Amino acid sequence: MTTVFDPVRLGGLELPNRLVMAPMTRNRADDDGVPTPIMATYYAQRASAGLIVAEASTPNAVGQTYPNITALHNDAHVAGWRRVTEAVGAAGGRMFVQLQHGGRIGHPDNSGGLHPLAPSPVPLPDTIFTPRGHQPAVVPAEMSADDIRTTVADFAAAARRAVDAGFAGVEVHGGNGYLLHQFLASGTNHRTDGYGGSPAGRIRFVVEVVRAVAEAVGPERVGLRIAPGVTANGMHEDDAETVYPALVGALSGSGLAYLHVVFADPDQPLFQHIRKHWEGTLIANPMLPWPGPLPADGGLREGERLLAAGADLVSLGRAFLANPDLVERLRLGAPLNPLRDKGLMYVGGEEGYTDYPALTETS
Repeated sequence: MTTVFDPVRLGGLELPNRLVMAPMTRNRADDDGVPTPIMATYYAQRASAGLIVAEASTPNAVGQTYPNITALHNDAHVAGWRRVTEAVGAAGGRMFVQLQHGGRIGHPDNSGGLHPLAPSPVPLPDTIFTPRGHQPAVVPAEMSADDIRTTVADFAAAARRAVDAGFAGVEVHGGNGYLLHQFLASGTNHRTDGYGGSPAGRIRFVVEVVRAVAEAVGPERVGLRIAPGVTANGMHEDDAETVYPALVGALSGSGLAYLHVVFADPDQPLFQHIRKHWEGTLIANPMLPWPGPLPADGGLREGERLLAAGADLVSLGRAFLANPDLVERLRLGAPLNPLRDKGLMYVGGEEGYTDYPALTETS
């Protein structure tokens, strides 16, 4: 049987194992979205992962979600990320970066006064964190045809910047309630033009973004992350069983590096359909307790179930956050560091970020 410790080829990369560090926003960038030196330390500590997918970076200013989120739309962003990729490369690691546009998950206070754009004027049903604390979400402006064309081009430009910064590739974020997911879901997409209505219309924007990014940097450098049925950030999908097969069908044969499925359940018919009809590499993120505590093995058992069901790689998030040497700990059956107060994930600084000990430090 294939195990998470077996090597695998991903596009032009030879991965030493099948454990992927999932993208996790940690708000450690500066106020302008430039990665900071502590981020290079953090990612280099975790370079033993088969692949690191770095946290979400916005492809344009209006797509900014929260304060201190990384970005990839100017030269300073590229320079900041290059310091990170060089540190990870020196430690023997490999990195993609996730590209994420917030859509309705944004606020003028977080984006230099720019008003959030979304498929339809449906606001986030929650407050949003800003430099002035939590504020009610604003009603986003419905994207025009020009807005859509510009945003597609911005994703492609961000992908080129990512490669310039030293990343092996990019992951387009199509899940967890952000812009691409908002186009896919009937609850947030009320459009009556060619980008709404039927599943074919609602997948159109995602397909255009992915194809533009693939044309910009090569399909072997591009992954897509999806989150079928995930209700994060007020999402509602009543026809996921129709929309996601249509999306997979539209992108099949495109030569993408991978498809990344969030909260994957090997017993779910939709996951089984995706595996059957996606001919390329499939990364699966196991369905683990959330927001409850992680299992003692960090998700290893559930990851192995996904491999047995046909996944090629397994992505883990919180386990990598708390254990810089997660691969070695799992290989040895060593105990894992417990995850600390989740508030530490977002407050900046070393605590709860770069100060988790490795086994050698513990012993």
